[in-house]
Amino acid sequence: MRILLATDAWEPQVNGVVRTLTRVVRELRDLGHEVEVISPDQFKTLPLPTYPEIKVAIGAYEPVQERFKAFEPEAIHIATEGPIGLAARRICVEWKLPFTTSYHTRFPEYVSARLPLPLSVGYTYMRWFHRPSGRLMVATPTMRDELTRHGFRNISSWSRGVDTEMFRPRAEGEPDIFAHLPKPIFLYVGRVAVEKNIEAFLGLDLPGTKVVVGDGPQKDELTERYRTAVFTGSKFGEELSAHFACADVFVFPSLTDTFGLVILEAMASGTPVAAYPAPGPIDIIPDSGAGALAASATEGLKEACMEALALDRKAVRAFAETFSWTACAEDFVRNLQPYPEPEKTRFWRRLRRLARVRRRPKTA
Repeated sequence: MRILLATDAWEPQVNGVVRTLTRVVRELRDLGHEVEVISPDQFKTLPLPTYPEIKVAIGAYEPVQERFKAFEPEAIHIATEGPIGLAARRICVEWKLPFTTSYHTRFPEYVSARLPLPLSVGYTYMRWFHRPSGRLMVATPTMRDELTRHGFRNISSWSRGVDTEMFRPRAEGEPDIFAHLPKPIFLYVGRVAVEKNIEAFLGLDLPGTKVVVGDGPQKDELTERYRTAVFTGSKFGEELSAHFACADVFVFPSLTDTFGLVILEAMASGTPVAAYPAPGPIDIIPDSGAGALAASATEGLKEACMEALALDRKAVRAFAETFSWTACAEDFVRNLQPYPEPEKTRFWRRLRRLARVRRRPKTA
């Protein structure tokens, strides 16, 4: 199929949404699909208020419309609810084109963590945005149930994967990048921002050393407040893989993620995970032998860290190997709603004919 993906999250942004989308696009192309990506790097942008590293497109509607016409997609997926997603949604609604969407971020919770707005405002917007979607893809059963309670419909599961070649256990003889630090090493990887609840991790009374990998608007504040923790900034590629593999426990304190791809990356590295029972961890960790959950969303994270410390790293790696990016891409394709034949050909042919008529010069 010719698949059009409209997204406000794309490289050079660094987050789980971008890693998921870029890897799925690669897998889709390997499976023989033609994929057109509409992303912020193709537009003039402005920095997102309170989050300057995230750029949002401006003046997207007409350029996105032209991309639709030029590509003539057979399936359309809108991955995010920002300016590009809004432009693509408007076009699909106006032209009566079927499309799907996905729910990557608990947007209402993120907004409420940063601004004095009630959750109901965010959920009203999100329900409006996703209502015309033929299928709303979510990563976990917990998110499906949560969104159902909030009045969303047409919800389908979309799995996630992990690169088990990039993220792997430290081999015998490979250097320990944390050799100079008191052990054990408790690691966090991700955006350093208020909605990630990192202070719940940094405030724990744990042995050894806490390490935070990543950048974000809260990094300077937390660096100043937690002097014994080590803040490394962002890491990529093999260097990031080494941080995962050399840690003793990966700590995931977020309560606002919908999945937490870093959980699988830690597990693929053989590093067990401690987390709160929030969407993502509560779907992945129970009965996995690869991590431990806190007693509640506010208590027990320290106990989960110590429980995870005792787990068998080989069993942790074995569990991660059950997740595949190919299966994730195949899930995605099954959830798409392509144009029924022969309507798709008829629609784009009619649109081209109208465009030619509009361009035809008037005669006296």
